[in-house]
Amino acid sequence: MRFYTVRLVAPLALAFLMISIASEAQPQAKVWRIGLFHVGLDHVSASLDGLHERLQALGYEEGKNLLLDWRNLPDEEAAHATAQAFVRERVDLIGAFENQTIQSAKAATATIPIVMIHAYDPVGNGFVHSLAHPGGNVTGQAAFAWEGWYAKKLELFKGLVPHLRRVLVLVDPQDPLTPRLLPEIQRAAASLELSVKVREATTQAEIEQLFSTLTPGEVEGVLVASNNLETNFPSRTMRLALAHNLPMPVPLKQWVVEGGLYYYGINHRATGWAAARQMDKILQGIKPADLPVEQPTHFELVINLKTAKAFGLTISPTLLFQADEVIQ
Repeated sequence: MRFYTVRLVAPLALAFLMISIASEAQPQAKVWRIGLFHVGLDHVSASLDGLHERLQALGYEEGKNLLLDWRNLPDEEAAHATAQAFVRERVDLIGAFENQTIQSAKAATATIPIVMIHAYDPVGNGFVHSLAHPGGNVTGQAAFAWEGWYAKKLELFKGLVPHLRRVLVLVDPQDPLTPRLLPEIQRAAASLELSVKVREATTQAEIEQLFSTLTPGEVEGVLVASNNLETNFPSRTMRLALAHNLPMPVPLKQWVVEGGLYYYGINHRATGWAAARQMDKILQGIKPADLPVEQPTHFELVINLKTAKAFGLTISPTLLFQADEVIQ
């Protein structure tokens, strides 16, 4: 009986040992580390939600094969420090939201892949060589198609605010986009018989000072025309405009829900989906240099009827029909 027992236990023990060895010998699933960062504490783009959704649909699960390190930052200085931290921590990929973080990421590394999200004029700013052939370690999603963009935005503005004649245009002189955007805005305004009053501001204090000096009737609307201002102070600028009874287009759909008159621009969630698809390709081995920078194809118009009524505006049935969403 003793011999029989030994023969039975030994094979079982050997089998368990072999299973244990085989299990330990199997390679562990790769955990991809992606650093994500953005400047602007008072908002987070819906593109982040879209990014999460599509990565999950593509088979990436946080805590299993994916580690997302998301950092929402107060200013460009913090963006520089975060980009350098991502490099030290050897993340597999960097997702940079908007120009301030894109510039920081590009300055910090020439080897870690960078996917831009909402890149304003990526060629003009030197982020990539061209949209079709980005080169280097950077690709991603451009913020909008440039040609005619502000002409369309101002056309909608005048359609929503028929009495619009003079527009306060806020620009940041330190924003490298300003010299390229301003002439386009001035041409578009002239074609619509609008007068623009260009005012410069870089800090929140300067924006507040600027609004405090406006006289009643000086302008009938506000347009923010610098990426830096849209990124850093969107909520404060919108609330100052509302307090002065001045309509303005807002840079994010979420601000329409919170009282802005209208949003016209890219579908941010769709942009997040597209960025996740590019990230997946890079993690599968495709080089960023071989992935063209994509321009948005999904645009949406969102109108807040309650805000329009507060301004004494009657929105035409044509514009309401064009709107993708109307906030009652």
